[in-house]
Amino acid sequence: MQSVDNTVGQLAHRKKTLPQHAQILELNQDRSQLERRRVELETQVSDHTREQRRIDADVEQVRARRERTQQRLDTGAVGSPKELEGLQHELVALNRRISTLEDEELEFMEQLETEQTELDSVRTRLQELDQRVGALASERDLAAGDIDVAVQQHLDERARLVGALPEQLVTAYEKSRAQHGGIGAAALVRRACEGCRLELNAGDLGELTRSPVEEVLRCPECGRILVRTSESSL
Repeated sequence: MQSVDNTVGQLAHRKKTLPQHAQILELNQDRSQLERRRVELETQVSDHTREQRRIDADVEQVRARRERTQQRLDTGAVGSPKELEGLQHELVALNRRISTLEDEELEFMEQLETEQTELDSVRTRLQELDQRVGALASERDLAAGDIDVAVQQHLDERARLVGALPEQLVTAYEKSRAQHGGIGAAALVRRACEGCRLELNAGDLGELTRSPVEEVLRCPECGRILVRTSESSL
């Protein structure tokens, strides 16, 4: 039964330490970083798009003003030389303002293009990570399912063994197992307990040799149940 329990413990450890667990954790950490960058980029793109629209509106407004001023000059409706000079100065200022706004607009467009390109790349990488995590999760679940089947088979075997053993012995074993880190019984092989790995002295071996076959032996060093074997040297 101890062998069965050992195997169940090993299977549980194997399930807990499947390589997919670490791989998924690492990918999710990468994804968290990419997700933060995605949010940053989307915010920047949104802010700069809004700012570009504002500049577009300003350009249209200044152009409309320039068109009206130009029309006044072209129609010759201005009779005063002073007013004519003022309109000409205004036209120069409006052209300068339009040029400045267009430069700002071009700068925002270049910045937006760079940000949008990176954002598209980040979104693509996120999709790739999600696909990779999904594939690893499927592999993990498949491997874990196989382990669960093996565990259940060993638990069924354990139940059969428990049913075949005296209840008092099973109780003693479970108590010993709880006290000794899951190893409640150990074989006595070549005068050594395989639980604590210590060799028994001649006196202890002599006492064990004189013990009745039906008596439950205990390791004098660690207290685990000792199981006689053909190699016990008793």
